[in-house]
Amino acid sequence: MKKIFAVSFISVGYFLNAQSISNSPYAAYGIGDVKYDNTIETASMGGISTAYISDFTSSFNFANPANNSNFELTSIRLEATNENNYFKTDYNDTKSTKHSTYLSNIALAFPLSPKVKMGFSYQPYSSKSYDIVNTIKTYETVDGVQVLNGYYTNRFKGSGTLNTAQAAISYKIDQNFAVGLRANLYFGNLYDLNELRSYDKDGTSNAEYINGYETKNKIKNFNFTLGGSYQSLNTRTDRKLTIGATATFGNTSNMTTDYTNSTYVYADAAQTVKALETIIDQKSTSSKNLLPLQASLGVGYGSENHWFFSGQLDYKKGEDISYFGKTFDFQDTYRISAGGWYLPNYNNFRNYFSRVTYRYGAFYERGNLKINGTSINKFGVSAGVLLPFKTSSITRMSGLELGLEVGKRGTLNNNLINQNFINLKVGFNFADRWFRKTLYN
Repeated sequence: MKKIFAVSFISVGYFLNAQSISNSPYAAYGIGDVKYDNTIETASMGGISTAYISDFTSSFNFANPANNSNFELTSIRLEATNENNYFKTDYNDTKSTKHSTYLSNIALAFPLSPKVKMGFSYQPYSSKSYDIVNTIKTYETVDGVQVLNGYYTNRFKGSGTLNTAQAAISYKIDQNFAVGLRANLYFGNLYDLNELRSYDKDGTSNAEYINGYETKNKIKNFNFTLGGSYQSLNTRTDRKLTIGATATFGNTSNMTTDYTNSTYVYADAAQTVKALETIIDQKSTSSKNLLPLQASLGVGYGSENHWFFSGQLDYKKGEDISYFGKTFDFQDTYRISAGGWYLPNYNNFRNYFSRVTYRYGAFYERGNLKINGTSINKFGVSAGVLLPFKTSSITRMSGLELGLEVGKRGTLNNNLINQNFINLKVGFNFADRWFRKTLYN
């Protein structure tokens, strides 16, 4: 049984690595469209996790590995995300819609002792999946009149996924303090292509060859996340105060970028096989600053097994990325999140919805992109529920997870792109006391 489970876990991870995720045109820059956190529990609360210690024994916190003092069961999480993006730009009054569904998180966690807990997870970290064609008309003057004489197209295409595998361990120092460490491995391949073509006014190509600019990124990156937490519980009122902090450091990066500027023709109708290629410029660079310093600070307050609210500030230092043979600078990123959960009354077995955990949150993020002097920012609201299984109890909180994110990214200013998104999330958390010998048969 254990062997079957292990093979299944690995096969799901292979599928996660192979899947294609559609996303924003802003994914054209750098390492793509970064997913903040794909766990339903965290995303449904606006992204708060640094000061979030679950009151229940079945939830393992990977974002801050110190926050697992209450975790006591073996837990398996399988989660999927459906992304729905709606784009608009004032440039040629263009509108577009993109949808995708993908496996967003698999995780296994278990206690090693009353003080030591461990977990493994696998998620897509960022992705590229875009295909944009920009058509520009050209004119000539005939007898003082502007007459169309042709046009050219500028096509941008990208693909690939950067995944992350994580291993986290938590240690409870005493009743109030805990620390944790998470090792992060990032790996994947990202691809960008820019093609220029020219046509006459009848749509006939003016040139037999296509001019293409191609960038291939092969990424392997390793770093650590260190977390700490403090929680004080007033046993008389059941009120608790939580403070948490994390820092990600120790990058060991190996991102190889191969850039090629060439002319060529396609040998097939699908335009996937190049022929008669002539290299104009070619270079290879290596980056060691792919995922720079990141830090987070959070404070939370709540009532034991009833409600919780938290605020959080995240910071990520800007980095330099090679993009189409040139260095592209990303600015520092700040994210403010607030959210929490509410459980009406888990002991009310006459009313099922009194035993449902309701989650809520909101966030604002100053993005790392700045285009034409305009920051590409993002904000949204979120909500979710944990629907417990019929056999679930307060000490074995297993159930169906549902989450919703609604928000906006970008702007219409300076002919940029406004992105509205609706993300739906669904998953299962199975928790029980596994891998322990029974005292009696």
